[in-house]
Amino acid sequence: MIKNIIATGVLLVLVGIVVFNFFDNQKEAETEKAKNISSEGGAIAPVESAGLEPGEAAPDFSLQTLNGEPIQLSDFKGKKVILNFWATWCPPCKKEMPEMQTIQEEYGDEVEILAVNMTDSEAKGISDVQKFQEEFKYTYTMPLDEDGELSIAYKVYNVPTTYFIGSDGKIALPRKSGPMTYDFMVESISQME
Repeated sequence: MIKNIIATGVLLVLVGIVVFNFFDNQKEAETEKAKNISSEGGAIAPVESAGLEPGEAAPDFSLQTLNGEPIQLSDFKGKKVILNFWATWCPPCKKEMPEMQTIQEEYGDEVEILAVNMTDSEAKGISDVQKFQEEFKYTYTMPLDEDGELSIAYKVYNVPTTYFIGSDGKIALPRKSGPMTYDFMVESISQME
């Protein structure tokens, strides 16, 4: 009888050690995953998700703006385009938007800013975007990616993500993952054809 009690006790201790190690390994994996996420919104992504490359034709699209107006990327051929993907719940997106507004005001004749809202990721959909726009009153164009198809076409895995499209309709520079500064945008505009 005592042997059975001791054997049961040893077995319980061994099971406890296995369970503890399992949860400790899970915690380590989550910590390692968290290290791979940048505080600026970027993330480590697999090589195959590197995005569209400079020189590739930018996929055309047709979306609607908050005002219900249809917009196509091809409408802007002959003009430089900053194609930015964002969401209202994204702090790094909110950080870069005032600087995008300044670029809009200073370079609006030369560059079109298309701030594509990833509407399928918004808790309340379009109403979240409308409240955001009413609060901040940005004047650049905000197309709505309601079904997420455009973010898939552009291989957007985190926000903000930005593409720089030249006046020839091709990707001009490597995509930017994470928030942009005013200086970064000015430098990027100067490198685009």
